[in-house]
Amino acid sequence: MKDIGLLLISLGVILLGAEAFTNGIEWLGQKLKLGAGAVGSILAAVGTALPETMVPIMAFLDQGKGTEGSDIGIGAILGAPFMLATLAFFITGLAVLLFRRKNNPLLLDAKVVKHDLEFFLIVYSMAILASFLPTQVLKNGAAWALVAAYGVYVVQTLRAGKDECESEKLAPLYVARRSHNPRLFMILLQISLALVAIVIGASGFVNAVEPIALSAGIPVFVLALIITPIATELPEKFNSVLWVRRRKDTLALGNLTGAMVFQSSVIPAIGIVITPWKLDSLALWSAFLALGAAMVPYISLRRKGVIFPSSLLLGGVFYLLFMLTVFRFPSP
Repeated sequence: MKDIGLLLISLGVILLGAEAFTNGIEWLGQKLKLGAGAVGSILAAVGTALPETMVPIMAFLDQGKGTEGSDIGIGAILGAPFMLATLAFFITGLAVLLFRRKNNPLLLDAKVVKHDLEFFLIVYSMAILASFLPTQVLKNGAAWALVAAYGVYVVQTLRAGKDECESEKLAPLYVARRSHNPRLFMILLQISLALVAIVIGASGFVNAVEPIALSAGIPVFVLALIITPIATELPEKFNSVLWVRRRKDTLALGNLTGAMVFQSSVIPAIGIVITPWKLDSLALWSAFLALGAAMVPYISLRRKGVIFPSSLLLGGVFYLLFMLTVFRFPSP
């Protein structure tokens, strides 16, 4: 019970930190005069991706976890893009159908989302293929290539979003609620405090997840891959549903696809350098399903130039396939 309590408290701290971080990031985007594509795919995506980002980092840095720490870290790394491409896409598509009652194409900038999905398919494939490289030197080279690829992505996204900047009324900055135009210092202060909260919450999560997994007879890799992303990616899902309701589909989907690019490049690079990065059959299966789920909207954009909510619903099918695999053929 103590471990479960620590787990729930840690998740609460993570989500509170993520909410404050996202609020600060939105204000930072407005201060920097960035367009919807850049705010959704970079600032909002990285901000809301921090909870599941910090979990594997803290797991790798915790020397006392041994193999279990490595399993938690790798599971969280692979679980993030998997959940975004499957469950988060499903929730977003369902939200569109519930709010609009029609299977009409999403109202989004197709170039922004297509660019994100292309980068995700490339960098995530690189991260998975790095598992088959024979030496650590080659794997380290792949890690640097992933970081460089994300740098290229950021530059291209910022360059493409410069001409689409528009001011928007935002929720008050939490540390300066009475100010309609908070100072940059206050924005950065809130972002820093939120990051500290996320780190503390992630550390507590890592300390609680292993004993819970062992007592339930569940492999820590499976628990980290399934439980961690569902809980820590609530900010992405929540933000995307809100943006869909306000018919800001570029922000809604860009928040997810931008996080997918970040989570499949920078974070796997850390895992590749710190761990042996040898993925077992279950890990490879989750990666294959994530790539397949991302291909559905990408092919729709390539062929028709649009994404239908029903296409996003197919992400739930890929998620169900993985769950059936886990419970029908559990890992030894």
